[in-house]
Amino acid sequence: MLAEWEHQSGIQLTWPHKDTDWAPILPEITAVYEEMAREISKREPLIIVDDIPHNDTWARDHGFITVEENGQLVLLDFCFNGWGEKFEATLDNAINRQLYDRGIVKGIYEDHLDFVLEGGSIESDGKGTVFTTSCCLLAPHRNQPLSQQEIEDKLKQYLGAERIVWIHHGSLIGDDTDGHIDTLVRICPDDTLLYTGGDDDHPDLALMEEELRTFRTLDDKPYRLLKLPLPHPIFDGEGQRLPATYANYLVLNGAVLMPTYHQPDLDQEALSIVGQAFPDREIVGIDCRAVIQQHGSLHCCTMQYY
Repeated sequence: MLAEWEHQSGIQLTWPHKDTDWAPILPEITAVYEEMAREISKREPLIIVDDIPHNDTWARDHGFITVEENGQLVLLDFCFNGWGEKFEATLDNAINRQLYDRGIVKGIYEDHLDFVLEGGSIESDGKGTVFTTSCCLLAPHRNQPLSQQEIEDKLKQYLGAERIVWIHHGSLIGDDTDGHIDTLVRICPDDTLLYTGGDDDHPDLALMEEELRTFRTLDDKPYRLLKLPLPHPIFDGEGQRLPATYANYLVLNGAVLMPTYHQPDLDQEALSIVGQAFPDREIVGIDCRAVIQQHGSLHCCTMQYY
């Protein structure tokens, strides 16, 4: 599985519409998507899924996962079932095949619709290591009755990974995904891990930090760790805390799109820290207060192709 910072041929956005959960704030979320589209299209081709029926807009989880095999790009089509059958996703799960059949995305198509796997649940360094979280991949209604070892074997086979690193701690209040890694820990160049720090309401994030300190690279070296602040609490209209995180950024050709939350002190700190991990790329902040209302952020909205 390729690392996200390798050269990309394009980015997919699945566009919000009135029949999605975005309906109450459709003008606000459309404005965010338009800003994402402008920033992406400055740097690489943009695929907008608009005329294919879809339930929702989380391209990270219903999009193809791209791997390279014998010098060829392979498009892996896994099952997306609404994060363990929490939400209807039948239309979303049919997007990939239609994109491929129309020639919009190029590569060798592989059907793995008998296995549930979301792009937000895995992170690759492009060198044989894939990170994931046990709370997500072992969650109910995904791939039972498969054991952790059986799931690991499938990940190695499908993603071409030499090893799977399991993270057993860490989750955000309000998270629908059962602990997607792209909200918690991101792999960066030069064996760097960017990770979400905690607060008094998230003691498990401190345990995750301790866990990360024990990890070693394939060369048996410790990872360089960079801690991202946790945004000040953001709540929905019913007073429920939302899973805001700075870890949910998108790496582009020449840039990183960063979620911000109209919190100047923490936003600037997070932008600076991500800049340390990607010193050769422009760091661009995008206000994601609208996106977080549906419990996601920039990375969740997008999927890259190589």
